[in-house]
Parts: sequence; structure tokens; C-alpha cells
Amino acid sequence: MEIRDVIHGTLDITDYQERILESPFFQRLRNIKQLGFAENSFPGATHNRFTHSVGASYLAEVSFRRAFRENNPISSKKFNKFLAAVKTAALLHDIGHGPLSHTTEFAMPDVRKLELGLLTCKKGEYCPFDVKRQANHEDYTIKIVLQSSLTPVLLKALSKYKIEPIHIACIINSDILCPDDFFVDQGIDYRPILHQFVSSEIDVDRMDYLTRDTYYCGVNYGKFDLEWIINNVTHHIQKNKCYLTLSHKAIFTFDDFLISRLHMFLMVYFHHKSVIFDEMLTRYLKSEDCKYEIPSDIEAYVMYDDYHLYNHLSTSSNGWAKRVYYKNPYKVIAEFHSGIPTGEENARVQKATIEKIVSGLKSKGVDYILKTTTGELSKYFKKEDRDPIFVKYDNRFGPVRYIPLEDCTDLFEKYSKNRSITRIYGPN
Repeated sequence: MEIRDVIHGTLDITDYQERILESPFFQRLRNIKQLGFAENSFPGATHNRFTHSVGASYLAEVSFRRAFRENNPISSKKFNKFLAAVKTAALLHDIGHGPLSHTTEFAMPDVRKLELGLLTCKKGEYCPFDVKRQANHEDYTIKIVLQSSLTPVLLKALSKYKIEPIHIACIINSDILCPDDFFVDQGIDYRPILHQFVSSEIDVDRMDYLTRDTYYCGVNYGKFDLEWIINNVTHHIQKNKCYLTLSHKAIFTFDDFLISRLHMFLMVYFHHKSVIFDEMLTRYLKSEDCKYEIPSDIEAYVMYDDYHLYNHLSTSSNGWAKRVYYKNPYKVIAEFHSGIPTGEENARVQKATIEKIVSGLKSKGVDYILKTTTGELSKYFKKEDRDPIFVKYDNRFGPVRYIPLEDCTDLFEKYSKNRSITRIYGPN
């Protein structure tokens, strides 16, 4: 099979990928918009999770082959196995997204109802799937991979490589306990780098969605040199574990990559219309008369896509549901950006102004929504348990050095404070 992708060109689809693509769970992604309500601000942003997932899988193969193009330590027996596994993990990394992507996670049940602890955790040890919290799309992804009608499809499709669904889940989620030595080759553990290809500071998920979202939204904020980053990806083995590594020649491209993501959040993903539609839907989902719930029954979940949600909203008498369905959002009354202007005194003035506006609205009996959205440069940098990414530094004079990524760029320090946008909305 071949897929003509507007971003990456003609993509060759293998037999095992084709079986996965044709499954109901993956076809469901055609009906889930990549950017939720963003099309209300950027009319071209109607692309879906299906095309993004296919694109991420393509980039996973390209990145994997490039990382091990020189001085490949992986045996021939394991190389194709790891390649198939990381391509499949990238293909399925978003399989659990709910209607309108992130917005409907408020309607998901307690994660314990998915019974993932029995599938992924060691008895007697801490289990992230066996604590009181609301489930998210990542939990549903693991459930679909490990215990759904897609699971036997994966077993059959990947039988040639002796890859089991648990191995795919282990690449997607680094917290899951691997039951065997699948990721070990000649004493080296390759699970860290395979996970990093799918979820890290330089992952194929970000590479694809930034490029794709920029194209469909008709903006330039998310543009970066994708080819140069991938061309400078390599690997580094430390203490019998293999990690993702970037050549020092691409460090400024990496900086641009990080900034592009931050600017896409501030300018596109946090656009005032997207934010208010998200908030109105959230208020409906939290309403006492809301009858919309995401099922814990994974086979029922396959029917829950954007069309299913909009059909439900069309029959609801709830005011918030009607506003979402008929595209009648609250309007921006005032908007404030943190750090504009800079300084603690200006921040205090901004806070006082917000409080004054809110107080005035309350005194006049005007309904309002106060919403702050926060953009961060990195969601991985502050995680203590993250797998390290290295920079390969070769000045052509001394020995080659492998340096932690955060020691080769000052962006993490410069952008240590998150940027936020606070808006006050009201009815027409």
C-alpha cells in the first residue's frame, strides 16, 4: 500500500502496518480532528489523528535508520524487530484519543475502571494505573493496545517479528513493566531510545504535528528544519543503555524546534476561540444535566468520535452544549499576557486590573468566564525520571564527547518561567 501524504510525500505502508490501519480502532482516528476546535479560528485545520499517526510512524522509521546508520551496535536479528516495534508504537501512540482530541478527557472515568494495573504492573509495587485519578487518552491507548479487538490484530500482524502488544505498550509508556528481555541485545537495553523516538524532547510526534499543524493552519510559527534534525540524530550507549543523541551541528536547529513548539501553543493552540470552545464544552461536561460519558468498555469506545459527540450535543437542551453546537461562543472582554511588560510591579498591576474587571462584571450581574492558559518550553526537562538525551560533540581536535542536552543550550534557563495568557470572556 502507498499513502500520498501532503507533508511527507508518498509513504510505503508495510503489510503489518496495513492490517493495523484497516482495523476499526485505527479507522476511528479519521473522525477525530487533530486540533479540536481550532478550525473555528483556522478554517484549514480540519486534518485528523489518522494522518498524523501515519506521519509519525514514517518519521520513526527515518529517525531510527539514521540514528544507527553509523557504528550500528544492534545485531541483524534484532534490528528489524526494533524497527518494526518503534514504527508500530509511533503509529499507535494516539490511538486512545477521545472526541475532539484532548477536550473530552473531562468525561473519562476513573483510570481504575480500565483495569490496566492487572496487565502492566508488578504486584506489590506502585502502579500509575491503580491510583485514584481520571483516565486520559494515554491510558486508553494502552488499554486498546493490550486488551481490545485490536490486540489479536497486533499479535497476528507482528508475529513475523515475534513482537507482542506488551512490547508496543512498553515503548509508548516507559512506566510499564516489561515481562522479558525483548529490548536487550548483546547486553544493551534499547528500550530508552525506542521510547524517546516516540515520546521525548525530540520525538517524532512533535516533529510531525508541528509541521502538519503549521501547514493546515496556514501559519509559520511551527516551522523548523525537520530534515536537518533527523539527519543529525544518532545514539549513545551509557551504562548498558542506549539513548537518543543529537549531533552538536544541530543544536541551534533544536533550539528553533523548541521555540516553534512554544509559539504554536501561544499563537495557535491557545487561540482565544479554541480556548473558549474548550471551556464551554468543559462546563457542559461538568454540568449536572450532562449525560455524556466516555465508557470504560473499550469496545464501546470505538464508536466515540467527533461525530458521536456532536450528535449528542445536537440533542441536548443544556445552554453550554447549544453554544458549542451552534458555534456561539462567549467573546473576549480583556486579554493579558504574562511578561508584557516585564517586571514584578507590572505583574501586580495586571493582576489588580483583572480583579477590577471581574468585580465590575459581578456587580452588574454579567456572567463571565475567567481562563488562564499556560505554555511551557518543555514538559520533559523538569521530570526527574526522564531518560537523558545527549549531544555528540566533535570539534575535530579532541576526543568525541557526549554531553547532556540541557548543558548545551541555555533555552531551558531563559524560558524557565512559563508564559501564560489570561482572558476574560462574556456573552455577546
